[in-house]
Amino acid sequence: MTTGIPRRSLFLGAAAVAAAAVTTGPLARAAVAATAARTPKVLVIGLDGAMLNRIKDADAPNLDALMAGGLTAASSLYANPMAQTASGPGWSTIATGVWPDKHKVTDNNFTAPAFAAYPDFLTRAETARPGLSTYVVSSWAPIADTIYSSRVDTRVATPGAEYDAGTTSRAVARLRDTDPDAVFVQLDNVDHAGHSSGAASQAYLDAIKGVDGQVGQIVAAVRGRAGYALEDWLIMVTADHGHTDAGGHGGSTWSERQTFVIANGGGLAAGSVRYDVRMTDIAPTALAHLGITLDPAWGLDGTPIGALVPDAFDALRPQLTGPVDESGIAAGTIGFTHTPPAGWSVDNSAMGTGGVTEWRGWSFTTDEFWTKAQRDQGRELNVRARNVFAVADSDEWADKTFKGNYDTTLVSPAYPVAGRSRATLAFTTYYQQEGSQTAQVLVSWDGGAATVVQSYSALVNGPQTIALTVPAGAADLRVRFRYTGSNNWYWVVDNVRVTTAA
Repeated sequence: MTTGIPRRSLFLGAAAVAAAAVTTGPLARAAVAATAARTPKVLVIGLDGAMLNRIKDADAPNLDALMAGGLTAASSLYANPMAQTASGPGWSTIATGVWPDKHKVTDNNFTAPAFAAYPDFLTRAETARPGLSTYVVSSWAPIADTIYSSRVDTRVATPGAEYDAGTTSRAVARLRDTDPDAVFVQLDNVDHAGHSSGAASQAYLDAIKGVDGQVGQIVAAVRGRAGYALEDWLIMVTADHGHTDAGGHGGSTWSERQTFVIANGGGLAAGSVRYDVRMTDIAPTALAHLGITLDPAWGLDGTPIGALVPDAFDALRPQLTGPVDESGIAAGTIGFTHTPPAGWSVDNSAMGTGGVTEWRGWSFTTDEFWTKAQRDQGRELNVRARNVFAVADSDEWADKTFKGNYDTTLVSPAYPVAGRSRATLAFTTYYQQEGSQTAQVLVSWDGGAATVVQSYSALVNGPQTIALTVPAGAADLRVRFRYTGSNNWYWVVDNVRVTTAA
């Protein structure tokens, strides 16, 4: 399907400036370079079913070069009951910047998508700046036909006979011959190889090598543009899901839940690696690079990569250790620690004894380690935490002989509030309720008695904001997260922030 007419005016303008610089000598060229504003542009390339670890194993010089020149971040997905690890939910998440519990695409059927409330990033770009030139071309038809809206200037679902070769040639022609501002390209053959031969196969590596050549053609079309010197291109590469070694996806294994972000340009440091980037960050990163202000009312789950700020828990990653009692987790898996970051503490004075070591009281862990402790118990839905997070898990603790109740409190540092009248406590949480367990957020002022400001008794999955009135004369506040239970479920807390106002 093709709609819209490509725009060329900006392209011709950039080319004219470049030509003028060539014909008027080196001093004029230097003046042009010093004064001309570089135009921000975005290219997102989606490699269906590609896995970062296998890209690193393959002969993939173009993807390797993008990683060497920019940022690389492994990321992970949800699983049922939020959504299948399938193309529909994956590409919808990447396009919209929200997780499936918001955009409502849970499989490849697109039964009742919420794209009106959570449109794709190109639609948001067109709404904010109708003059932008936007383009989508995909080998998997639902991307162009369904996920990206008719607000996009041109959407092309490549005919099946052309497949990735046709998608690549169309993308190259658009980038070379017109002046697009934002482009999304999806290539499908790696996923085909995964289904037919498995991710552990040579055929899968060969498919990555093939798609790497196509990525090289597309990137070369960008960098060969007449106006490239006056343009600021951000190139991002990602995938919608992973694959099992034997082939296939849709389930909850770690390999099926794998995706990644490679980002090159836009001021990102060459050769950098991050652990806090999620696939929902692609859409807001693209919009921010285009100079479009993100509206909090949009309810995006993602954050522009350049705006991500590590929290205190993330600093614990170097000291995480491997499994102790969790026999199903491989020894080399980045794991857990009970040692809190500086200024934080864990009060286990009322905690029972015994149980699984890793989860005795509040622990600090990663998505990989925690979800591998036990699949298909909802832990895969903890998609809004990033990097290292705090978790109290009475269910896993009770998998080994124990005595007493699960009762543990995570205590924050003292946050200064002197001279302020209002404070806001913000954090990300994922909470699953069962039985008699309790989850309470408490606040104390100047070391006084802690009072409950929030409690949970039902599923919560997302950012929390609690407004606080600062008592007259108070100098500081501390926050406590107290969880109690007995072989119940769990509570995740991450990205705790306190801000104040007069």
